[in-house]
Amino acid sequence: MEPHPGLGPGEEVNAGRATPPRTAASVIVVRGGANALELLLVQRSHEARFMAGVWVFPGGAVDAADGPIDHPDDLQYALRSAALREVAEEAGIRIDGELTPFSRWITPAHLMTRFDTWFFVTPAPYGAEARVDGSECIDAKWMSPTEALAAHQAGQLPLVFPTIKHLEQLRAFSTANQLLEYSYELIIEPVEPRVVMVRDEARVLLPGDPGYESAGRRD
Repeated sequence: MEPHPGLGPGEEVNAGRATPPRTAASVIVVRGGANALELLLVQRSHEARFMAGVWVFPGGAVDAADGPIDHPDDLQYALRSAALREVAEEAGIRIDGELTPFSRWITPAHLMTRFDTWFFVTPAPYGAEARVDGSECIDAKWMSPTEALAAHQAGQLPLVFPTIKHLEQLRAFSTANQLLEYSYELIIEPVEPRVVMVRDEARVLLPGDPGYESAGRRD
């Protein structure tokens, strides 16, 4: 198996000591109930230093106002606070439903900018429409996972590796309710990809990919 495609805009390989990851939250906002599955993607500003122009799930780093993160209970409170804040700021949506943990991804240790990101899934409030802030995020779309992946393949929707992998997983669900029911039973295990160089180009390996273990860790 070939390694997965490499780095997104603004991602840089770090040749020195690993940068500690910042704690972050990202929200997969879904709609469609028992009839369909659409999810919200927002486009980051083309002026952003990191991940400029790409489409992502709303989210961002936990800050001091969200609360402490040293204890597991405090961490979950702070993550939810950050998640609610980011969806409101970036997409203009006030979440009134439950935030259910879906996954946890840690940026490879070989990259300069790193996040320890918890992804949550939540139903959109009835009738909610996205209103981007116009600065950090400049556009928004409701799309099915299959539509988003097809648009990416056609060169119409720039995506980065974690978003692609989540969309590939989410396309297995035909309705929002089915996804939400599945999420309630999940046990969250962290996923930490590793970066390898293939013909002078960075490529990403996931746990279970050939060569993942031999790629080593960086402490």
